[in-house]
Amino acid sequence: MNRLVLAGIALVSLSAPALAATASLTPGQAEFRALYKELVETNTTLSSGSCTLAAERLAAHLKSAGFSDSDLHLFTAPDHPKEGGLVAILTGRDPKARPVLMLAHLDVVEARREDWTRDPFVLVEENGFFFARGAADDKSMAAIWVDTLSRYKKEGYRPKHTLKMALTCGEETSGAFNGAQYLAANKRDLIDAAFALNEGGGGMLDAQGKPIFQGIQVGEKLSQNYTLEVTNPGGHSSRPLPDNAIYHLANALVRVQGHPFPVEFNDTTRDYFTRLAPTRTPEEQTALAALLKDSTNESARALLERDPDINAILHTNCVATLLSAGHATNALPQRATANVNCRIFPRTSAETVRQTLEQVIADASVHVSLREVRNAPAPPPPLDPKVLGPAEKLAREMWPGTPQLRLMSAGATDGAFLTPVGIPTYGISGDFGDPDGNGAHGLNEYLRVKVVYDSRDYLYRLMKIYGDQ
Repeated sequence: MNRLVLAGIALVSLSAPALAATASLTPGQAEFRALYKELVETNTTLSSGSCTLAAERLAAHLKSAGFSDSDLHLFTAPDHPKEGGLVAILTGRDPKARPVLMLAHLDVVEARREDWTRDPFVLVEENGFFFARGAADDKSMAAIWVDTLSRYKKEGYRPKHTLKMALTCGEETSGAFNGAQYLAANKRDLIDAAFALNEGGGGMLDAQGKPIFQGIQVGEKLSQNYTLEVTNPGGHSSRPLPDNAIYHLANALVRVQGHPFPVEFNDTTRDYFTRLAPTRTPEEQTALAALLKDSTNESARALLERDPDINAILHTNCVATLLSAGHATNALPQRATANVNCRIFPRTSAETVRQTLEQVIADASVHVSLREVRNAPAPPPPLDPKVLGPAEKLAREMWPGTPQLRLMSAGATDGAFLTPVGIPTYGISGDFGDPDGNGAHGLNEYLRVKVVYDSRDYLYRLMKIYGDQ
């Protein structure tokens, strides 16, 4: 069909609000929006999508911007043909200068159309928001990285330091093939860098959309699942016995719930709470000062743990997430199991926590075992002024008066695979989230339109600073 006819059909299909939104964009923003839309609308769920297809489409964008085949490295593992990724390289002027790596993941959490208000795999722009699965996690960053390299290539910009980009699959699903892990283990030289920028950082907005802080992620907790299992001969429910698998498991979970893991600090969290204090209430400021001075201060701890964001990084946390028990309504249970998900403070091993759970439960009939191990504990990267300084200076310029924080993530990112192999990985995005978490991993995921374009500008400028420093 004639291209002009196709263009006309596409134009007619756009809603009036979408037309108004795109009409106000600069040519560069419009090109980025089209790239972002194409990536979002490429299904990359583990169940029915293809990261490999997304990587191929993004490689085509870079090639059209001027990258040669030798600069683009598409990769797949033979037994995971739909979970491929892409590494792209913009060669720098100085071969002795260490490269800088841009990292993002292409895969997204599962989403069912019947559960969502809008089609999760169509980028919808509505009332100043982008809605779609992956709009925030993590396709905005992946699209920005591709757009940034494309802009540099078209401008003829050649940095002092080589700039690399790795877009990978498998970040969202424990136990799935993980592209970052694969690259770290099998193609370490290809992604070698002095440091990497990744998701995980960013700021927070208040309910009115005003910035509260802008943050950089420096380290993360270890996510580890444990199975609690009780087995029993069972029997007829008309003859109940004290030795009941469900009761054993229920009591075990109550003990896990009531166990207070000790408060811990590292360089990142101590710096974070020190910087955070001026933004909190006087009562919270006093409690933070007390806890930083004495981590065993129970009254200060109790007050601060009311805030789930603070509680998430004060110490290791373990919480029950799945239950299964029994086999018939008229039978004593022969088996009862639960999944307990722990977010473990850095430098504590998964086995140490397993042993702690056993001690806390104190019931020999409850067997505690590790489920799949996503990664080993990763030490936090250093608070390196060569990394943090430029990012914070630019953030102060773009969002004057907004406090700058260094964060430890309670979640898990692919930085856990790179930092241990000598590529310190920082969450630096320049975006801002809303108080409700933007629906990430949930329904109707969204990101503010202004946030996306501001993040695009921030990372484009920041990578030039890193490229030339």
